[in-house]
Amino acid sequence: MTTAADDSMELEAFRQRRQMELQQQLEQQAKQQAAAEAESHVQAQEQQALDQAMKTILTSEARSRLTNISLVDANKADLMKRQLVSLHEQQKISIPVSDEQLKRILASLSKSRRDASIRRM
Repeated sequence: MTTAADDSMELEAFRQRRQMELQQQLEQQAKQQAAAEAESHVQAQEQQALDQAMKTILTSEARSRLTNISLVDANKADLMKRQLVSLHEQQKISIPVSDEQLKRILASLSKSRRDASIRRM
C-alpha cells in the first residue's frame, strides 16, 4: 500500500510542478503582450504626431502626393515625413511645402540613391 501512497504523492508533486510551469508561462506571455501593446501604442502616437505635422508642413496637394506614395511604399513615405519634420525643425524649408517643392525633395532623395554604383572586382 505504501507504493500506491508514494505514487499518489509523486503524481501530486508532478501536478503542482506542471501547474507552476503553466502559471509562469502565462505570466511571461502576459508580460510580452503588455510590452507589445505598449510599443504599438508608442508607434501609433509617433505616427499621429507625424501626420499632424504634415498637416502643418504640407499643402493639401502635397499631402495627397505623400498619401499616394505611402500606398506604394510605406517606408519611403515614413522616411519622407521624418525628413520633412527634420527640415522644418532646422528651418531649411518654408511652410507650407507645395507639391512642386515636395517633388524636388523626393527627387533629391531618390537621386542620392540612384547615384550609387556597384563595382565588380
